Amino acid sequence: MYFIDMNLIYILSIILLMNFKLFSLDFKAGAFTMTRLHYSGGGDWYADPSSIPNLLNFVSKHTNIELNKNENRARIGSDEFYDSYYIYLTGHGNIKFTDTEAHLMRNFLLNGGFLHADDNYGMDKAFRREMKKVFPDKDWVEIPKDHLIFHIHYKFNNGLPKIHEHDNKRPQALALFDNEKIIALYTYESDLGDGWEDSSVHGNSESRRKEALKMGTNIIIYSLSR
Repeated sequence: MYFIDMNLIYILSIILLMNFKLFSLDFKAGAFTMTRLHYSGGGDWYADPSSIPNLLNFVSKHTNIELNKNENRARIGSDEFYDSYYIYLTGHGNIKFTDTEAHLMRNFLLNGGFLHADDNYGMDKAFRREMKKVFPDKDWVEIPKDHLIFHIHYKFNNGLPKIHEHDNKRPQALALFDNEKIIALYTYESDLGDGWEDSSVHGNSESRRKEALKMGTNIIIYSLSR
C-alpha cells in the first residue's frame, strides 16, 4: 500500500510540475494579466489585435507594475477566465451572454473581478442589454471628472479623452459600482482601443495615441488599487 501511494504521489508531482512549466512559458505567476473576453453573438471580440500588447508595453515602460505582456483570451467560466481579475471587452457588433454566463460574470465582479468594456463603435445596444442580465439591479453612472481614475497616475482634468470620432458625441466613462468601488467600467464614444493600436492602423495622431495609452494605464492602476 505504501509503495502504491508513493508512486501515486510521484506521478501527481510530475504532472503538477509539467503543468507549472507549461503555464510559466506564457505567464509569470503573480504578475498582472489582462484577459480579452471571447463572447458569443457574432461580434468581433478580437478587434484591435495590437491594442492590448501596445498598452501593456506602455504600462511596463512607464510604471513599476510587473505584468505579462501577452494578452490572455477566455470565455466566461473557462479555466482561463479565472487566470486574471481583469477582463477587457471590445468589438463592433452583437454580444450575447447565456443566463449561466451572466450569473458567472456577476459573481466574478462581486468577488474582486474588474471589467473594462471599450465601445469600438456598434456594440453599445447589445452590451447594455447583456450587462442588464448580469446586474438587473444596477444602472450605469457617469464617472465625475474629479474621480480617482482620472488622476491616479496621469492627470485627465476633463475626464475621459476623445480618441476616435464616430457620431460627434462626447466621450463618457460609465461605471457600475459595488459599495462605492467600480467593478465595471464602460468607456463609450472614446474608442481607447483604437488609440492603443499601431499608429498605422487608424491614423490617430501621436498625441491622441499617447492620451489613450495614458488613460489605459490609469484604468489598470485604479483596478489594482481598489
